[in-house]
Amino acid sequence: MLIFDQLEKNDPQLRLLALVVLGGMGMLLAGLWWVQIVHARDYQENLETQSYRTVRIPAVRGKIVDRNGNALAENHPAYNVSLYLEELSRQFKTNYAGKAKAAAARLVQQREEMGKTLGRRLTSKEKKQFLLGADLKDSLGRQARYEVASNALTLLSRCLQEPLSLDAADFEHHYEKSLVLPYPVTNNISSVQIARFEEEPDRPQGADLEIQSTRFYPYTNTAAHLLGYLQRDESSIAGEEAFFSYRLPDYRGAIGIEFGYDPELHGRAGEKSVLVNNLGYRHAENIWSPAEPGRNVVLTLDLPIQQAAEKALQSAPIEAPVRGAAVVMDVRTGDVLVLASVPSFNPNVFIPKLSPAENDRLHDPRLRPEINRATQEKYAPGSIFKTVVGLACLEAGLDPKATIYNPGFTYVGRRKIHDLAAPGLYDFRRAIMFSSNTYFITNGMKAGIENIVKLGKRLQLGELIKLPTRQETRGDFPSLERIRAGWSDGDTANLCIGQGYIDVTPLQIAVMTAALANGGKVLQPRLVDRIESQDPASDEPPHVFPRGQVRDELGVSPRNLQILKDAMRDEVEDAGTGARAVVAGLQICGKTGTAQVTNERNQVINHITWFISFAPYDRPRYAVVVMVESGSSGGLTCAPIAAKIYEALLQSERPKPPQNLAQTE
Repeated sequence: MLIFDQLEKNDPQLRLLALVVLGGMGMLLAGLWWVQIVHARDYQENLETQSYRTVRIPAVRGKIVDRNGNALAENHPAYNVSLYLEELSRQFKTNYAGKAKAAAARLVQQREEMGKTLGRRLTSKEKKQFLLGADLKDSLGRQARYEVASNALTLLSRCLQEPLSLDAADFEHHYEKSLVLPYPVTNNISSVQIARFEEEPDRPQGADLEIQSTRFYPYTNTAAHLLGYLQRDESSIAGEEAFFSYRLPDYRGAIGIEFGYDPELHGRAGEKSVLVNNLGYRHAENIWSPAEPGRNVVLTLDLPIQQAAEKALQSAPIEAPVRGAAVVMDVRTGDVLVLASVPSFNPNVFIPKLSPAENDRLHDPRLRPEINRATQEKYAPGSIFKTVVGLACLEAGLDPKATIYNPGFTYVGRRKIHDLAAPGLYDFRRAIMFSSNTYFITNGMKAGIENIVKLGKRLQLGELIKLPTRQETRGDFPSLERIRAGWSDGDTANLCIGQGYIDVTPLQIAVMTAALANGGKVLQPRLVDRIESQDPASDEPPHVFPRGQVRDELGVSPRNLQILKDAMRDEVEDAGTGARAVVAGLQICGKTGTAQVTNERNQVINHITWFISFAPYDRPRYAVVVMVESGSSGGLTCAPIAAKIYEALLQSERPKPPQNLAQTE
């Protein structure tokens, strides 16, 4: 062949080149043999012990804002200090080696002492008990890791000027189950502590700051019942990957808007992969899919009016603590501007978790601050239901000018029912103004219980509004079947004055009051205006909820509604029981109510006081409902609260003064 022919020419340079080429090929073949044959098993084991772990990354939760854009629930960055254990692995190993060496020396000494005691050489079986067994090695490893981490926390305590301690069981559980993730040391540190940490030259190895988006309620107790709160929950939502090796802390809505619109607020979790070695330590990570932030929920609530209503409730002229509710509703659209309940709670206390002390306060059996009294608790309406009874009587042909004498009581059968209205003659107007039991029982029984119940059914009393907040009761109201079987005149008399088989929520009463104000339309309360993207530059269209959805119609004549409306105006404006609700420059139509609460022995143990109203008289826009438990009367306790709410409404309508611009020369 040509190559060998050339070599046979005895060319020394060519022979040298051939030797170099052959030597290089030999080295390559030797290296290949060394890698693929000699160390094949080592590389295979290394590949088998390195693998990926998937980590679920929570999305940034959407905001909850009021109708004017004020954030009622938002997110703020929380700065947490964590230990990255992979950076401490060498210290773990060094500390363990020292402990293992000391333990081995002790065992050797114990073995020699035993041999001296026995006066002979130990057998192989006897020597085994002085070897470092697997259990002892594991124990020494746990001790070594704990000491290293505990020393790191001691240094961090000095740096942050905050006492930190390490729970051995919790740390070991994290090491065994979540070694890929950093170990959390302390959460939500202050700005001063952040500065100290960043400026500390001797902070421990492996310690680092992490930024986490955390739910925050800037107005604390304001509208807390409507907003709701979050609970820890890292489970996947519909459409997300179900399997993850690890899940970072995440939260779900438990009640309120946070619960009802959790799918929109929650967003979609992201995913990252973490490469770990054979010891389980992290080597590298890569985000596979970023988290998609949740969408904002825009409420119909008006923050300044909500705050004014809550403040007014808390100032009720009764012995503290006040327990009550207030609702303000736009009678034209059904928009709920205020949904207040006191006492309230601070939803911030649920993050990261509820403390035992806060849990005890939330479940105080007397105050029950966790209950939304505007929608979740039912109450006897008392005399405010006389508006419905009076309207049913007018529809049945009652002459509003016809009078009935009230001697201060009335009899139904042998039962005597007292009348708190002063004795005298009462027509429809005066009976509404001073809330005569005798007038409404007498005329209600003449009109017939069926007419009253049918009108109440059109108002959806005893029915769920179907709120998405997990905070609703349907209340109680008799059906036509109920009044046609086992119903007595005494039951009718009770219903005519808002007692007996009737219980309502303040929101149901707000719907009723709005229907009296707007001409008979029973509207669906509207809590949410729209759901929109967090990004103001997004092209994604918002989802807007329709206004003014009509659930039913009262079907009564405008004349009779006007008669009732005039009487309710006079109750406030003409020195009736609602006179303390008067607000200058605004004609208010109202009705007071006081319902008795009895025990199983029919003894009165409490009173529920009410004031329902709408304004302005000529073109109603707002329905305002106030309820206070343990009040003295609707006129004394609730009417002044309503007046303060109307003042806030008037203030909100006044044009804002122009801002002074700084002048420059």
